[in-house]
Amino acid sequence: MSNPAVPPFAPVADPPATVDPLARAFTDFGVLHPGQQAVADAFIALLGDADDPFERARLAGHFTASALVVSGDGQRTLLTHHRKLGLWLQPGGHADGDRDLARVALRETEEETALVGVTVQPGVFDLDRHWIPEHKGIPGHWHYDVRYVVRAGANETFAVSEESHALAWRAIEEVAEGDAYDASLRRMARRWLEVPSG
Repeated sequence: MSNPAVPPFAPVADPPATVDPLARAFTDFGVLHPGQQAVADAFIALLGDADDPFERARLAGHFTASALVVSGDGQRTLLTHHRKLGLWLQPGGHADGDRDLARVALRETEEETALVGVTVQPGVFDLDRHWIPEHKGIPGHWHYDVRYVVRAGANETFAVSEESHALAWRAIEEVAEGDAYDASLRRMARRWLEVPSG
């Protein structure tokens, strides 16, 4: 016989608190890279925003994902000469509602480079918040870019997409030291060179 004082279906105890995997990843990143702790905190704060930060419609700022595409030998990275921004950058793009940003980074790599056999390494490799200027009626806004390492397979043949002027494999050492590259891209290149297994 049921206890009339307890409503049917009422939980007998509070469920265990769940931690958003991205919040955990951002927290871990801040611990590993204390110089970017404030950036990690800003990303964690955005996760709790009432407006969906995984949709580009949130013009105050939204999540994007990108990939440091690394060759099989660990010595080169594949860069795209971005058509809209006119810069050599890593492949990447909008989440468009997908909360699995590692999957977004992998998808954008495949779409923008046509590489086959690519794999995404676990863990956030870098975080960067940067301003995107107004373009074709879309107001300027912030990108909260979550970066992953994507490893190329044996086939390094690429194809240029409509989003790029060109693609090119560049030595990671060159990118790390080259003033022609974006500061956050140079930071990622330097970080990769510090990885013992390279």
